[in-house]
Amino acid sequence: MPEMLIADDNKQIVSILEEYAKKEGYSVDVAYDGDEALKKALARPFDIILLDVMMPFIDGFEVCREIRKISTVPVIMVTARGEDFERIMGLDNGADDYIVKPFSPAEAMARVRAILRRITRDGASSAQVFSFGNLTVNLDEYITQVDSTKIALTKKETEILWTLATNKNKAFSRENLLNSLWGFDYFGDTRTVDSHIKRLRTKLDEVPHPGWEIKTIWGVGYKFEIAQ
Repeated sequence: MPEMLIADDNKQIVSILEEYAKKEGYSVDVAYDGDEALKKALARPFDIILLDVMMPFIDGFEVCREIRKISTVPVIMVTARGEDFERIMGLDNGADDYIVKPFSPAEAMARVRAILRRITRDGASSAQVFSFGNLTVNLDEYITQVDSTKIALTKKETEILWTLATNKNKAFSRENLLNSLWGFDYFGDTRTVDSHIKRLRTKLDEVPHPGWEIKTIWGVGYKFEIAQ
């Protein structure tokens, strides 16, 4: 039975989401503040987390950031407002999707199903390892190394790097990456790609890699460029 953590300081919202999730076959744990949510998220593995932004003690952004240090569990951020900066901040901190209040529980469950479908689909892929220069990406174990240094990438960051690196010097549009890696049923937009690329670059740049880079192609998207 898949396990879900629902974290929100609004107990009525938690109760409704919990009821819908249980009807769909999820084992549900709940938290009503950021501190409790973080402790539960780090204590045992969940299959997916619904995480409110505005919570007592620790906000959802910080909770997501701490989770991402050790886990690639899918996180859907729940925000009370639809401002771009909140959505972008959530994605920058490692969230996989976001949903804006007020929302229907059915919509929330649809987003959960969409993310878990992608994970199930991706998990069926055969073991593959790619190497170029000082870069090695193991798509089976989701391990990325530059020289002998392991780079702590999330599942989606690894998939973006794999897609770009295995198609060296080929430019991918944001729409192409979004549809290929998130799926046509994804509710987000191309800013999701930009946020993930930004985090990916920051992590990769911790170790020198003069033979290659992820380059922005203005007006198009991104590519894995080999130094001439």
